[in-house]
Amino acid sequence: MITSLITGGAGFIGSHLAEHLLAAGQRVLVIDDLSTGRFDNIAPLKGRERFEYYIDTIANEALLAELVDRADRGFHLAAAVGVMLIVERPVSSIETNIHGTELVLKMAAKKMKRVLITSSSEVYGKGAKVPFSEEDDCVLGPTTKARWSYACGKAIDEFLALAYHRERALPVIVVRLFNTVGPRQVGRYGMVVPRFVRQALQGGPITVFGDGQQTRCFCHVRDVVEALLALMRTDRALGQVFNVGSDEEVTISDLAERVRGLIGGDIEIVHVPYSEAYETGFEDLRRRTPDLTKIRNLIGFEPSMGLDEILDHMVQWMRSEEASQP
Repeated sequence: MITSLITGGAGFIGSHLAEHLLAAGQRVLVIDDLSTGRFDNIAPLKGRERFEYYIDTIANEALLAELVDRADRGFHLAAAVGVMLIVERPVSSIETNIHGTELVLKMAAKKMKRVLITSSSEVYGKGAKVPFSEEDDCVLGPTTKARWSYACGKAIDEFLALAYHRERALPVIVVRLFNTVGPRQVGRYGMVVPRFVRQALQGGPITVFGDGQQTRCFCHVRDVVEALLALMRTDRALGQVFNVGSDEEVTISDLAERVRGLIGGDIEIVHVPYSEAYETGFEDLRRRTPDLTKIRNLIGFEPSMGLDEILDHMVQWMRSEEASQP
């Protein structure tokens, strides 16, 4: 029986991954300090025979070493996530993202355990070449703007992971996640889809940051989890970097309109300057679209859900969540 360790396993993506692995008959070990994850995400898994969870930080080296030793492979998802969080808590975000990955790689290398490191589309920074390909340059903004610290931290994670592969033959895979959405995702740290849906269900207004002409691509968490698992099973993925997401592009203004149309009613859409939403001088990417050629060629990856179906999923889930509240 395969045993998988998921750092950040109580998070949005991590909990879906844990659920999928258990359904496949595997044993799952989860560690999460609940800084951005939620215990509710894994509560339904508690008590299952092949599931163990530890509410602790991956900075607990003794515990992390034990879990890595017990696992056959690891999925490293523990990280500070969301632009809002990076702007509000830059010190802890940088420390978590860099030091946490360093520890996971160090422990994995001692036992030569296969590990998948989740990076982010943020590493492309202000790159103007769209769609973004894994071999494109990363163009980051100045260090005086906190939002770029996340991109820089994730880039360092990638450099370190690939260095472990080259120098110590660690079987490692790096994935750059683009916007992932689905049930259990919350808008607390700036995630736009759950934020829009929640605002619409509450009668509005839906707040669009900036002029709304920036574009994003959204992939359902189910498709992302299946991509991670397929890459983990593929030896030819070792030592490689892969974009994971959808390439169906939409402006944020159009996204707001689609959410309003799904909910119905007289819901106002208002625009909020970046300086009010985040901080003075905040910089955003105008387009963030992945080139999926590499992952398509290797594992035949193709998102199964389009944006309209994803949004419908989110609306149904949030309505059921509201109905279940006392």
